[in-house]
Amino acid sequence: MPRRTATLLASLLTLIALLCAGVLIPVPYAEMSPGLTVNTLGKHEGETVLQIDGEKTYPTSGHLNMTTVQVTNSEYKMNLFESMYGWLSHDRLVVPRKMLYPDDKSADEVNQENAEEFSQSQEAAKVAALRQLKKRELLDVKLGSHIVVGSVVKGGPAEGNLHAGDAIKAVDGKAVHNPSDVAKLVSQHKPGEKTVFTVIPAERVAAAEKQGKEPKGAKNVTLATMKAPEEERAIIGIEAAVDYTFPFDIDIRVEHVGGPSAGLMFSLGIIDKLTPGDLNGGEFVAGTGTIDETGKVGPIGGIAMKTVGARNKGATYFLTPEANCATASRDIPDGLTLIKVGDLDDAMDALRKIREKKTDQLPSCPES
Repeated sequence: MPRRTATLLASLLTLIALLCAGVLIPVPYAEMSPGLTVNTLGKHEGETVLQIDGEKTYPTSGHLNMTTVQVTNSEYKMNLFESMYGWLSHDRLVVPRKMLYPDDKSADEVNQENAEEFSQSQEAAKVAALRQLKKRELLDVKLGSHIVVGSVVKGGPAEGNLHAGDAIKAVDGKAVHNPSDVAKLVSQHKPGEKTVFTVIPAERVAAAEKQGKEPKGAKNVTLATMKAPEEERAIIGIEAAVDYTFPFDIDIRVEHVGGPSAGLMFSLGIIDKLTPGDLNGGEFVAGTGTIDETGKVGPIGGIAMKTVGARNKGATYFLTPEANCATASRDIPDGLTLIKVGDLDDAMDALRKIREKKTDQLPSCPES
């Protein structure tokens, strides 16, 4: 065989081998891309996203869109070519697979965590919105709260004795006002000593909430403490939390979404529906960010994919968590203004400037 022919054949076989390797050999990466974006003021899959019953609501216009990121599922095995395409693409982001699916958690556990975070973000969004309305004297609302058993650790002293949703009134006769009070009072004991919890059973709490009343019927539960796994302190194996009683019903209907990043936009949507006029000035505003009960806005993942998804849908303004500004501003989609927000007050003030056409005063994320 002539040397030239042999060289060409060897090169061709090498190329075929490389192509096969690129297609067949999986790489430890996953892909993120722009996901669902939903107007919190409108409908999603035929259902009104924010359903409020028991309080006057007002017509809205424009958009206050929550944004999401789509990720490859846990079973998907990305090949080398796909990862290279994702790295070169403007609207895709390739990340280590373990960032989305940690080795120590199953896909079901990850999905469950995302669902729980989404549910918690809805509750925090409601609380933050109602507090904002009261602070600005836009709506006189009374928000009740009590400390409850958030979760019970399997195999701990509390298992079978305390239940998720039980209201904790006192520990060893001392009233509790914050979740941290519970751990503080229990840790005053030595492991093995007994502590007395004064609680109202979860079913009575739920019944009282339905009637808009304070729960009653407290009872004492005596528990033997145990040593914390990695610390020399007493525990009983629960996580305390805050449960809120709302003066009217607020139901958030968005299916097939997980994680806490829609909190900010849910809060703004609730505020807009409960106040006259358009909070957004009729403009297309999108955004993202976690929110806690005090209104503080926290960072999220996949910010670049969310800004692309929002602009593709028509957004011209994007409310961006302060901690995400630097990353988001590296590649700002044309026609989209990034607005830096650190809390719900910032977001409200930014929307006021949009309504008043004072957009030159917006606290924008600077371009990198």
